[in-house]
Amino acid sequence: MQNEDIYMRRCIELARKGEAGAPPNPMVGAVIVADRRVIGEGYHVRCGGPHAEVNAIGSVSDADRGLLKRSTLYVSLEPCAHYGKTPPCAELIIRMGIPRVVIGCQDPFARVQGRGINMLREAGVEVVVGVMEEECRYLNRRFITFHEKRRPFITLKWAQSRDGYIDHWRTPDDGEAPAQLSTPHSQIAVHHLRARHQAILVGHHTLTLDRPQLTVRAWAERELVRVVLGRVEESELPAGWQAFADTETLLQSLWRQGVQSLLVEGGLRTLQTFIDGGLWDAAQAELSEVVLGSGVPAPRMPRGVETKLVSCFGAKFLLWDNN
Repeated sequence: MQNEDIYMRRCIELARKGEAGAPPNPMVGAVIVADRRVIGEGYHVRCGGPHAEVNAIGSVSDADRGLLKRSTLYVSLEPCAHYGKTPPCAELIIRMGIPRVVIGCQDPFARVQGRGINMLREAGVEVVVGVMEEECRYLNRRFITFHEKRRPFITLKWAQSRDGYIDHWRTPDDGEAPAQLSTPHSQIAVHHLRARHQAILVGHHTLTLDRPQLTVRAWAERELVRVVLGRVEESELPAGWQAFADTETLLQSLWRQGVQSLLVEGGLRTLQTFIDGGLWDAAQAELSEVVLGSGVPAPRMPRGVETKLVSCFGAKFLLWDNN
């Protein structure tokens, strides 16, 4: 089992290389071992492209091809068994004569869900499931949440002052700019976080006050699905944005659109709505050195949820995990 963990850990390392290109498909890594030697590796590089198992098999040298028939293929997620944008990986594994497959976790996608495992076993392949299962599920928690809970994976994000405020008290008539709590360096971390999500949300009040752009310009060139929570007149809604009056309708619509991950960057009322409704999977608060003295307090997180303090791009962040 110790050796199994070593190879599965390598699968996870490989899978993470697909963070930018694989979504909305899951990140998957694969390693092929024969005679205690790694003869092939691969990961899912981009959505629509070859899967990890295909790339791993393709990486095996001509000199080692004969070893496939006595090898073990390690893969972080169950091989697919259906025709999508690519042929079934389980079918390829069988055709290549690989006799043993070790899987990190089962795929929750309705068109897989154990079918790949069954196809392999029915063909006489020895299949082991559940090696480093918790770590493999965590790797694809956005994908898994989407399919198991039928809603996007939800991350809450805000910045707060040293004395616990997220902004000044402001109204649309004040013309006052929001409190500057992030630094140019921490803004890069924020945009990296945005780039790991498909959609981003603010509340009606934030939209009215700040007219935010909600881009990832400091990290990557890509567009997010931009959403506002609250009743908004059509004339107020920026081009391309979507508005929803309540969280239930919002999450159902995003799920139907295939949006697997949502970043919530709203004000106190919006953030607290998600927290109090238990509609969050992760949360991140940037801890600023700025002192405001008074203003809008930071959201109240539930008691008993483990908190982690990390440093990134010269800034400190509190992280919560609700999974």
